[in-house]
Amino acid sequence: MTEKLLEVDRLKTSFFTGAGEVQAVRGVSFSLHKGQVYGIVGESGSGKSVMAKSIMSLIQRPGRIVSGTIEWRGEDLLAKKEKELQGIRGNEIALISQDPMSALNPVVRIGKQLLEVIRRHQKVGKRQAEAIAIELLRRVGISSPEERLKQYPHELSGGMKQRIMIAMSISCQPDLLIADEPTTALDVTIQAQILELINDLKTKENMAVMLITHDLGVVAENCERVMVMYGGLIMEEGPVKEIFQNPKHPYTEGLLRSLPKQLNGAKERLVPIQGSPPDLLHPPQGCPFVDRCPYAMEKCKEELPSFIQVGEDRHTLCWLHEDKGKEGEHHE
Repeated sequence: MTEKLLEVDRLKTSFFTGAGEVQAVRGVSFSLHKGQVYGIVGESGSGKSVMAKSIMSLIQRPGRIVSGTIEWRGEDLLAKKEKELQGIRGNEIALISQDPMSALNPVVRIGKQLLEVIRRHQKVGKRQAEAIAIELLRRVGISSPEERLKQYPHELSGGMKQRIMIAMSISCQPDLLIADEPTTALDVTIQAQILELINDLKTKENMAVMLITHDLGVVAENCERVMVMYGGLIMEEGPVKEIFQNPKHPYTEGLLRSLPKQLNGAKERLVPIQGSPPDLLHPPQGCPFVDRCPYAMEKCKEELPSFIQVGEDRHTLCWLHEDKGKEGEHHE
């Protein structure tokens, strides 16, 4: 087994609004090892991005990490001061933001923004930082890098802005790259190029990648393990092939059934998941998927099931497997 980099245990993150506490992440536990590509899927509002920002200690008011631990190489990140976190953030753990269009400052040239990141974490002068920046842009497939450094974000395409963000993220050769919807708003060809670039960098640098996405196809092609989130909880977690071939949770099953597919040349009608996600201001007492689940039982409404083992290396949060599985930890 490769080195364990990240260990998240019973993480809970909430936003305290005028209307009450929005429980965005409600008790999430998982681990990630060096060189591993870990997929996180789930519809909007499931807690994916909030969890990623919690790991980076980037939750802003009115948000707050309520409880749990986030260990990086055995050290609790939540116990560290901001100055210590700044040495880890960007240097050892890097984040590609969900929207490159808004992540870059529109009134500052690309070169200044990239050099600022490089010089913050590396003890180099301006000239050496420029050389590093030019090489980084070449590595991420940007032509004429010297000219790009002089440009403003609005002069670049969406795909090029995303490459700039990746260049910033890998400038200090991080051990973990968190890619939050790295292909959002990009056309299919550019999406493929960005994912190929991330995989290439992962292979060369042996860094771990946490890939957050709505796209199950992206997870199937790029990830080794996958976490399926819904209502701030993990519904299912395990090896990608096993979960995609034999989903154990009705929500995972529903996500897979809603994918477009074609069998024997005949197109099949999409099967959507009926209903709406739960209100995390007032989360349900039992399973968050109960109102949309075709297999729901009375106890699904009354009590949240345990996170149980349903295979050699996979778990699910579902009463359907409670009698068959080996009980793991409870989320609450």
